[in-house]
Parts: sequence; C-alpha cells; structure tokens
Amino acid sequence: MEKSLKKSKQRDAVLKLLKSVKCHPSAEWIYNNLKPDFPNISLATVYRNLNLLCELGEAIKIEVGDGTVRYDGDVKDHYHFLCTSCKEVTDINGGRFDIDSDIESRHNVKVDYHSVVFYGSCGKCKS
Repeated sequence: MEKSLKKSKQRDAVLKLLKSVKCHPSAEWIYNNLKPDFPNISLATVYRNLNLLCELGEAIKIEVGDGTVRYDGDVKDHYHFLCTSCKEVTDINGGRFDIDSDIESRHNVKVDYHSVVFYGSCGKCKS
C-alpha cells in the first residue's frame, strides 16, 4: 500500500518557483530565492524537496558534469544544451523526439525515459 504524500508549503513553493523560471537553477539559487518568504527553510530541505519532485516526475535533474546539478520545472520532452564555458543550460525544443521508440525497436527494450544534454559553446561564448 502506497503512503499518500503529506502536503508541504515549502515543496509547493519550490515547484512553483522552478516552473516560473526559464533558467535551470541550482538548489542554492532556489534556496536563496525562497529564503525571504520562508526564513526557516534550510538548504537541506530544498535538496530533499527537489529530489522528491524529480522522483515524482514533476521536475528534471540535469547533471552538468562538474558535480553541479541544475533543475528544470518543464517536464515535457525536450533536450538541453550546456555551454562548457559559461555553464549556462538552455532548452532545445523541437526536432525528433521519437528516440525512445527507435531504441525500443532496434534493441528490443522498453525505455521509460531518457535525458539528452548537448555540450559546446553558446552564442555568446563561441565568438
């Protein structure tokens, strides 16, 4: 029997903030932006809630390769681009998103989800 999840104002605030921005913030950024409205919130609470939201499929965790993790409140199918110079993460929308079915048919597997991050230089850094 699955336990129902207890309602949490802090978790709701983390998700609301995450869904309200186009950037891909770190837990620290979220913590600093929630602190004025939740003076007793801890960074550990933010991390716990972000991990739970990711487990529930309400947020995406993006590992940027240097030990830093960013989060995305947009859970629709899309890819990410990480600038290896300035570390900015941007969404890449459109294009082919039938990778799952292609992999399934070619390799006789069932894909539950995938994560794709492209690495390179953004428009500002490549100049």
